[in-house]
Amino acid sequence: MSYNSSNIFARILRGEIACVKIFENDYVLAFKDIHPKAPYHVLVVPKGEYRNFHDFHANAPAIMIGEFYQAVRQIIEQSKLNQDGYRLITNFGENGGQEVDHYHVHILGGKAIGPLIAS
Repeated sequence: MSYNSSNIFARILRGEIACVKIFENDYVLAFKDIHPKAPYHVLVVPKGEYRNFHDFHANAPAIMIGEFYQAVRQIIEQSKLNQDGYRLITNFGENGGQEVDHYHVHILGGKAIGPLIAS
């Protein structure tokens, strides 16, 4: 399957849809989730056409991958989530709950989040 350039994150990256930016550099854009699941809920997206974790790691240049994860770390440290805890989430495919066909990582924190999946 090919990348769908009309997905919401592609449109945000092109500036067609507004967002509340948390962080941006040449490789990454991070912004607040419009439907937060925690007091702190930020999405981190690479500036490239990558559909999911596997696509990103198979096809992105090493500098993009490195800068992406450095940005995630920097956002966590700037928000001080590294003091009390946080959760990183990336979803893959329908069974994994992926809703937007653009690789992204959720950073959640600001409260005790609890178990990932309720029994």
